[in-house]
Amino acid sequence: MMKDDYSEEKKIGTVYSIKLFKRLLNYIKPYKFLFLLVTVITIFTAAFDISLPYITKMAIDQCLVPPYAKLEFSGKNPSFESYFSGRYKKYLNLLKEDIYLINLSRVRKEDKVELEAKGYLSKERFFGINPEELKIEEKEKTISLIKRYPLFFHQSGKFFFINSSNLKKLKKGDLKFIRKKDISRLNFFAFIFFSILALSFFFNFAQIYLLQYNGQKIMYDMRVKIFSHLLSLPIPFFDKNPIGRLVTRATNDVESINEMYTTVLVSALKDIFLLCGILFVMFRLNTKLTLIFLLFSPLMAYISSVFRLKARQAFRVVRIKIAKLNAFTAESISGARIIQLFNQEKNNFNKFKRINNEKYMASIRQLLIFAIFRPLIEIIGAFAIALIIWQGGGRVISEALTLGGLTAFLYYVGMFFRPLRDIAEKFNILQSAMASSERIFQLLDEKGEDRGGNKKITDLKGKIEFRNVWFSYKDKDWVLKDISFTVLPGERIALVGHTGGGKTSIVNLLLRFYEFQKGEILLDGINIKDLDLSFLRSQIGLVLQDVFIFSGDIGANIRLRDNTISDEKLWEAARYTNANIFIERLPGKYEAEVRERGSEFSQGQRQLLALTRALAFNPKILILDEATANIDSETELLIQKALKNLLVGRTSLVVAHRLSTVRDADKILVIQKGKIVEAGTHQELLRKKGYYYYLYKLQFQLLTK
Repeated sequence: MMKDDYSEEKKIGTVYSIKLFKRLLNYIKPYKFLFLLVTVITIFTAAFDISLPYITKMAIDQCLVPPYAKLEFSGKNPSFESYFSGRYKKYLNLLKEDIYLINLSRVRKEDKVELEAKGYLSKERFFGINPEELKIEEKEKTISLIKRYPLFFHQSGKFFFINSSNLKKLKKGDLKFIRKKDISRLNFFAFIFFSILALSFFFNFAQIYLLQYNGQKIMYDMRVKIFSHLLSLPIPFFDKNPIGRLVTRATNDVESINEMYTTVLVSALKDIFLLCGILFVMFRLNTKLTLIFLLFSPLMAYISSVFRLKARQAFRVVRIKIAKLNAFTAESISGARIIQLFNQEKNNFNKFKRINNEKYMASIRQLLIFAIFRPLIEIIGAFAIALIIWQGGGRVISEALTLGGLTAFLYYVGMFFRPLRDIAEKFNILQSAMASSERIFQLLDEKGEDRGGNKKITDLKGKIEFRNVWFSYKDKDWVLKDISFTVLPGERIALVGHTGGGKTSIVNLLLRFYEFQKGEILLDGINIKDLDLSFLRSQIGLVLQDVFIFSGDIGANIRLRDNTISDEKLWEAARYTNANIFIERLPGKYEAEVRERGSEFSQGQRQLLALTRALAFNPKILILDEATANIDSETELLIQKALKNLLVGRTSLVVAHRLSTVRDADKILVIQKGKIVEAGTHQELLRKKGYYYYLYKLQFQLLTK
């Protein structure tokens, strides 16, 4: 039995979650190449995301910020000055004695830090241009432009330099011309940036589409497996599990697992790749800033750990409450007539409110966990950014970090928190999926119905033998005690007795809806446990007191969507049972639509449909379990008239309370407290004046009053 209890789920624990996860991965195997393709696409999208801030850094540093700074040697540190002037000789542009302009993009980071620390660098930035490197037309125009601004430009060898503050004083057209090369490079970076954005769009589209496609295929496979398994489970399982709970397994729980396939498995890989890539680039940009940023990691790890434990518990409780709510709702809708008949709407509504409130409170607790977690991550992220701006700004001033580097670093800090938040969300989905998978696999692990042996009887006669059969429902007293009787082919046997005596249990054992504990049941001399179960049931037609009518049309209800039953065979069965009398009055006749459970039909009409359904499959054995108990006398006469023809050549068992319906039986078995207390024909039993005589006399007196 599948227990919908939180305490049991808690026992499963993390180890079982790993086993569940492995089982869930099995559903990916048919689509592993698609998942592999999605994984490759995901890595590309992550690489695109990581590259965009770095392109921004390059654009700022190489195109926007003037690269040259004034360098003045003071003679205070001859060894360093000698080392530096020797190492960067070709990049030094002399302005005047011991004062140079140097392209800082050519200087190592460590040397820039030392230059700044020892006061060699000025805060001014300069833009440099070498007319000799330009084409003739551009060269002439550049020289002419320099001559127009003699106070702004300073010459050093072939280079001309202008202070960044003076750049702003140039006319717009002159400024654009002199920085034409930077503008061209900036356009190139913009082209690369937007190209990556476009590629990222298409790759993201492919990733989402393929993931959803895979998820839908997996969901389809899983629902098929759950539904087919449900149909294979024994009847006792359905006695112990509410319908609403089972429906939840094939709907809500499967949908929850689909979210894991579509948003966790591959996307989590992207998040991990992003984190690793971001950290790698951050260390490349500035190690000290990255280490400062990583100081927040222990706090975030602790918060995430607490969140993980709390979220796991919350999701399990929510799933339990959802299943409980679905089960009660389905039960209430099915029993709406009884609820209204006994004026229990208020009590039922109050119980629904209580269950709904439990689900509401569980969801609120779950939301509260996330409401605390998300702001904490946001606050930590904001504090980290503030600290980075404080520390990074100083490093930009000290030349340890470029402006573009700081801009990219801040961008990466923001990006770093995004996959962290996503991982938390994905953990949320993963926990939901684990809670759902526990239930689904508990259902799938339920042992299916014993299909018996592989024997089939080619020419079934219909002889039934019960030999010393004992049966009890689980953990209960014996329902049948040492039952033995024989039904010869073509015989009509009636089972009568008080309610609870064991009559229906005999029918259930013959159909193997339940398994008996002792004895044997034989069909044509072969133990029914050795027969193929499908074959056994195909030879038996069963008409119950409580008829289940499916939605659809009349014809589909009779043939149960079995296309091997022709229309002619269907019409013939309806004529035998006289069901055609009311069917042909319906608009559409056999194609008339049937509402849920056949609510528009009378009890007698539903019984006629059920009898027609049984006969359409042409069984060798026919069982009527109180089939005429709740129908009017006119309909009963129609059925009795049909049965006289139908039962010829068929073995039949008739379970009845109304003894007037079994007077023509070849043998009547009187069942009392799980035992056969009397057996014989109607007349023989009356002459005995035993238990049957007492029942018959009691019913006769009630009918004549």
